[in-house]
This record gives sequence, structure tokens and C-alpha cells, in this order.
Amino acid sequence: MSEPTGAARRRGPFKVGDQVQLTDPKGRHYTFTLEEGKSFHTHKGAFPHDELIGAPEGSVVRTTGNVAYLALRPLLPDYVLSMPRGAAVVYPKDAGQILAMADIFPGARVVEAGVGSGSLSSFLLRAIGDDGMLHSYERRADFAEIATQNVERYFGGPHPAWTLTVGDLQDNLSDADVDRVILDMLAPWECLEAVSKALVPGGILCAYVATTTQMARTVEAIREHGTFNEPSAWETMVRTWHVEGLAVRPDHRMIGHTGFLLTARRLADGVEPPLRRRRPAKGAYGEDYTGPGKDQAAASGGSSAERG
Repeated sequence: MSEPTGAARRRGPFKVGDQVQLTDPKGRHYTFTLEEGKSFHTHKGAFPHDELIGAPEGSVVRTTGNVAYLALRPLLPDYVLSMPRGAAVVYPKDAGQILAMADIFPGARVVEAGVGSGSLSSFLLRAIGDDGMLHSYERRADFAEIATQNVERYFGGPHPAWTLTVGDLQDNLSDADVDRVILDMLAPWECLEAVSKALVPGGILCAYVATTTQMARTVEAIREHGTFNEPSAWETMVRTWHVEGLAVRPDHRMIGHTGFLLTARRLADGVEPPLRRRRPAKGAYGEDYTGPGKDQAAASGGSSAERG
């Protein structure tokens, strides 16, 4: 049985063509590709690539300036943060939430819209494996080209489970019996009809949006569409800690807001979603609100204006 795509690049001694991440004494990272006869240069001196070729991962090399660097293969979270970018990348904290909360499993059939720089595509491909299917859609050809280069650089070549189409998802989606759909785009509500037709009953729609207005409109549109259960929405924030002796405190900098995530599950055909029984917050559907969801709110308890 052959190894999964990219597995050979993740273990064993360093080889020509491997990505190497150096960490200097101050914790700064430098990433490069091993080539025979080449040298890595810093303002603290240089060392030959040949010194690492054949060496075990976790080796320490010293430059001509006698500065020690720890050599490891970059983890996927490290790789996506340092990859060349066309569009902004999906941060590892959000990619991890998508993999967990959208329940991405080996062999899953996944559709992704908005490939960006290939960050989320790489996480999805590693989760579904060679026997899964990831069909990514990207409107911009230049972003698609950058994403292709980034994904193939990480896996060592084309991934057998990946197809990339340049164009709008709602105009080009032809996949059926899809397990998961991930939307990283400006207006995910425009794709709900196409997504609903493609998803299997019980399948998951996951949307990643940047602003509260996008989140609100997407949630209300999902409710209005009538083929999904009640959506869930959230965000994640990551704060690292400084730990040194008795000096234990949160770091001054943290990865705060990057985007909002929301998920909803496809209902069986012909099933109407149960009405929400909780009362909307006061003012949520007042006189000034013109978006979707007002009728359902009224049916489940009336608008705040009606309740006085």
C-alpha cells in the first residue's frame, strides 16, 4: 500500500527538496527549500545546505558567525502563515475550528468556495486524505494560480483528491451528494440554492465571514431558505502565555478577531425546519429591520414592537 500524499515529506532525515524551518535564538523563523550545493545566508553568517541533507530532523546547525539555528520541518500551521499570498489566508485557529465543527472526515466529499492562497485547501486535503474529494472554486485566476503553487509545494506535487475550478460556485457547481460545503466568500447567501441542491441530507454547510453584517445576513438567509436547521455562529480568539520561572502571564499580543464561523445542516427533502421557540431579543426585528427572518420571528413569538 502506497504512502498517503505528502507523508514521505513529513518524516525521516532531511532530503533534497524538503522545506526546512530554522529557529534562531530569539525564536524567529526562516523557511527555505533544501538544494545541493546551496548556502543559507543571514546577517549572522551562512551555512551550506549540504550540512542538513541526510541529517535528522531536530538538528542544530551553526553559521559562520557561530549562531545556532534549530532545524525542523515546518508544521502546516507554520507553512500557511509563511506561504506566498494572493488573498489573506485562513488562520490555523479558524482552519482547526472548521475541520472540527464541520466534521471533516477521511474520504469526505467536500466543496470549497473561495480558495484564496490555498491555506484552508491544504488543511482540508490533509483531513480528507487521498480517497476523499475536494472541489475548490475561485473567481480569480491569479489567486487560483498562487493557491495551486502553495498546495503543490506542501504536498510535493498535485494532490489526487483536489480539483480547482476558476469561476463562481453558484454558476459552476455540478457536484452532487456532497458531504460538506465550506464558503469563504463575500456573499455566501448568494450560494444557498446551489449548496442546498448539492448537499446530502445531514450534510454540513460552513461559512467563514469577516464582519457582523455578513454573519447576520448569512444566518437570516439560511433560516429563510428553509432547507437547513437552525445555524450556529461563533468566533475564536487565541492568547499565548509567557512562562518563565515565576513570571507567568498572558502575552501582550494575541490573535484576536479574524472572522466569524457559522454552520448549519441540510434537512431531508420536503422537511420544514421546526420553528424557533425562543423569543427574539428586544429590538431585533423592530420597525427599521428589513432583512429576512422577521416572518419566522413573528410566528415564534412576535417582534419586539408587537410585544410592546
